[in-house]
Amino acid sequence: MTVTPATANSAERRAQAFNYLIEAFQRSDGQPEKDRWLWLEAAHVTGQTVLRLHWQSHIWMLRYARQMQDRDEISGQLLRLALVPLGHLLQRLPLGNIGRSHVNAFKPMVVPDAVSQLIREAWKSVGAQEAA
Repeated sequence: MTVTPATANSAERRAQAFNYLIEAFQRSDGQPEKDRWLWLEAAHVTGQTVLRLHWQSHIWMLRYARQMQDRDEISGQLLRLALVPLGHLLQRLPLGNIGRSHVNAFKPMVVPDAVSQLIREAWKSVGAQEAA
């Protein structure tokens, strides 16, 4: 892929939106666990088409699963970390998938409304409309 000003700007905006979501997750300490997961799910959906961001989203999910001592989620995140490079290499990414252990790692999803709302908020925060 040739990097043009438009694609560089798009990639930069995606990274900024991703970082907004991760920072919001970090600030959400003390909120209910299910609400905190939404920030990470939104970061996953936002970053899943960029290897570095996709990897980072699963690292954050693994950290949080360890903090919550959720063995199923820890196992699921370790599996997903093993699959991320392969998915990018084969260009087999299930778009919209929220990246959690309770959803099929291989199936695209319709992004849940609560996650979509956070993604829109992130894109707005960086002065962009939601990217595809």
